[in-house]
Amino acid sequence: MEEIKVFCPATIANVSCGFDVLGLALDSVGDEMTIRKTSEKGIRITKIIGQDLPLETENNVAGVAGLAFLEKSSYQGGFEIEIDKRIKPGSGIGSSAASSSGAVWAMNELLGRPFTKLELVQFAMQGEKLASDVAHADNVAPAIYGGFTLVRSYEPLDIIPIPTPSELYATVIHPQIEIKTSDSRKILKTTISMQQGIRQWGNLGGLVAGLFQNDYDLIGRSLHDHIVEPIRSILIPAFDDIKANALKAGALGSGISGSGPSIFALSKGEEIAQKVAESMKETYQTIGVDFDIHISKVNRQGIKKIA
Repeated sequence: MEEIKVFCPATIANVSCGFDVLGLALDSVGDEMTIRKTSEKGIRITKIIGQDLPLETENNVAGVAGLAFLEKSSYQGGFEIEIDKRIKPGSGIGSSAASSSGAVWAMNELLGRPFTKLELVQFAMQGEKLASDVAHADNVAPAIYGGFTLVRSYEPLDIIPIPTPSELYATVIHPQIEIKTSDSRKILKTTISMQQGIRQWGNLGGLVAGLFQNDYDLIGRSLHDHIVEPIRSILIPAFDDIKANALKAGALGSGISGSGPSIFALSKGEEIAQKVAESMKETYQTIGVDFDIHISKVNRQGIKKIA
């Protein structure tokens, strides 16, 4: 195989209580990438459509992740990358992660899968470092593994796939403003109280248990962020109203997707997810904020070949 085309899913990171350690992949929104082998060593980005992003390898997250892949590979050739960018940068649903993880996953397929999923996450994290100054894995891990993933440890890196209840749907609304992950990190506190930590750890444990047990009520009770959300939410228009109305419409819980400005809600069943979407639309239409909205099942497969 000399060429491959792949779907690279959008992702929701943090999932309220799991800052930098928890994420999930979406099924209905993502980028498409075409990667082909070349005899010339190195990475060349030949085409980007959909967004205005740099073609220079060292300035593009897919290029940087690809270089990390090549550095550890015995392959003597290189790769060309084309990106159909359908996830807007700064949207909070893993735009940089889709490009970074899609590139290394596709390269691995073309070479007969010499690297494990865990190793691919490590390569893709270098793209995330370029985008946000931090090599975090909570977006690239679910993109590569599919479903929900937990980053149990960063040193050494340890990724734990988590089962996904079959009726779990995500609704995501993206107000048409951009919040860079690197900027949103700068406003966070670097210390928390013991009380805040205990509440957050309890919710994270409860959410993981709820996913394993298919306990939707427990999932809902656990979708609370007492540390990051109170700070980041001030950057997002009508955040409190969006969240309150989503819960009234039947959502299990709601919070900031990644670093924002997108807001997610999880629901049991597509019908409720649709009602949640309508409540979100009404809120932003009332105040005149432009937005995109997505309704999606959780993507259990992650990145996949499409041609």
